[in-house]
Amino acid sequence: MDRLRVIGGTSLTGAVRIDGAKNAALPILAATILGDSPSIIRNVPPLSDVKTMLSILESLGAVCSFDMENNVITVDPTTINNYTAPYDLVRKMRGSICVLGPLIGKFGKGTVSFPGGCVIGQRPIDLHLKGLRALNVSMNINHGYIEASTDDLRGNVVFLGGRFGSSVLATANIMLAAVKAKGTTVIESAACEPELVDLANFLKAMGAKIDHAGAHSITIEGVQNLDGVDYTVIPDRIEAGTYILAGAITRSKVTIENIIKEHLWALNDILTHSGVLIETKDNSITVDARSGIFKPLDITTLPYPGFPTDLQAQMMAFMISVKGISVITEKIFPDRFMHIAELNRMAADISLEHATAIIKGGTPLSGAPLMASDLRASAALVLAGLIAQGETVINRIYHLDRGYYKMEEKLRSLGAQIERIPE
Repeated sequence: MDRLRVIGGTSLTGAVRIDGAKNAALPILAATILGDSPSIIRNVPPLSDVKTMLSILESLGAVCSFDMENNVITVDPTTINNYTAPYDLVRKMRGSICVLGPLIGKFGKGTVSFPGGCVIGQRPIDLHLKGLRALNVSMNINHGYIEASTDDLRGNVVFLGGRFGSSVLATANIMLAAVKAKGTTVIESAACEPELVDLANFLKAMGAKIDHAGAHSITIEGVQNLDGVDYTVIPDRIEAGTYILAGAITRSKVTIENIIKEHLWALNDILTHSGVLIETKDNSITVDARSGIFKPLDITTLPYPGFPTDLQAQMMAFMISVKGISVITEKIFPDRFMHIAELNRMAADISLEHATAIIKGGTPLSGAPLMASDLRASAALVLAGLIAQGETVINRIYHLDRGYYKMEEKLRSLGAQIERIPE
């Protein structure tokens, strides 16, 4: 497996361009199943997760092509003749579950293996099943597969409140089925994330009738037919946040281009409170951390528009560099702290009390061989390596490749000393 080698202590400078949002692209690609004609999806990053989703669509019989030079995918769903998403593909990422909703909406049936993905704690799919059952879908669990079917998909009121708040993927799955259901569906306690709004906008471009996406109550009027469309995916706010934090942790001045500024308010507000200078323009953000004098922080991860759980690990790396005691409480995935052990191997001082991490910052880090446990933890280890004394080697970076396209090349363009070591 490939590794990353990082030599810390180099300031960054320049600009980096953000790719399309993986977490928007995956459900949008699943939604192409619903079309009666091909769709063209633009600004899709050539990530391993995206390639896995294309493999799933092809396993169902769709014809897909990926122009990776221009980040354009074409999906023709008119040849779909199989309704089972296999374990060997679905196990690789949790987003695979999103093919279940459109299979039910289009064909009235679908069989999907229980999904895999990052090991960040329990992420049950009970809300997916509960919501689909509310739309008159029969469910059976056999041999690790979810078998769903209906001959009368009907709209209903679906409540998706869960223990840790709204579920983005469950909201997406219900939406993807409900756009073809008879009558009206109201999703209560729906997720509000921008990636879900992007999915709704894609479906509306196809001809769906969806109101109030981005609010906690979404109304959907079912339609009989949806057409394929030409659509551009939004920029990735988590990738953008990661590079903002790369500038902050290295005490550099860096510009992040191709962003939607409203999607980054929570992060920018917190960094500004700490003392980092943030300049926001229409489609770019410049972070200036050259003063190096910052205040410790107390952060709680929350559903959007709160501070995103997908930036928790990267923010922790920044907190290590700030003198004083900082605190992160994880409200979305309380077990999402596997990166702490690796950061402590670099001489960080982080303790964990239930779902709260206490970071005693300001102690210099030392480079070390590290093992990535999940996607965002991988990014945090890279950020820590940028400021560590000596050499840091990060193993199992296939996790990183699921969410960041050529991260080492982007960081190297900013001046970082980082290289990929092939297997």
